[in-house]
Amino acid sequence: MSNEIRPGSVVQLKSGGPLMTVAWVNHEDGVSMAFCEWFIQDKAPWKQEGTTFPVTSLKLIEP
Repeated sequence: MSNEIRPGSVVQLKSGGPLMTVAWVNHEDGVSMAFCEWFIQDKAPWKQEGTTFPVTSLKLIEP
C-alpha cells in the first residue's frame, strides 16, 4: 500500500481528533493541501464537517 495521502485516504491530524476522509488534494504555492470530511457523531442526525489541512499535519491511517 502507498504511504501517499490521496482522495479516499483515511487520515487523522497528527495531534489527534476524528478520523477523516480525504476528498481532494491540491498543491498551492509549493504546499500540498488536503480537503478532509468527517461526521460529528454526538447525536442524531450526524453533522457533516469539512475543511482543508496541510498534508504535513496529517497521518495516514492504515486499514
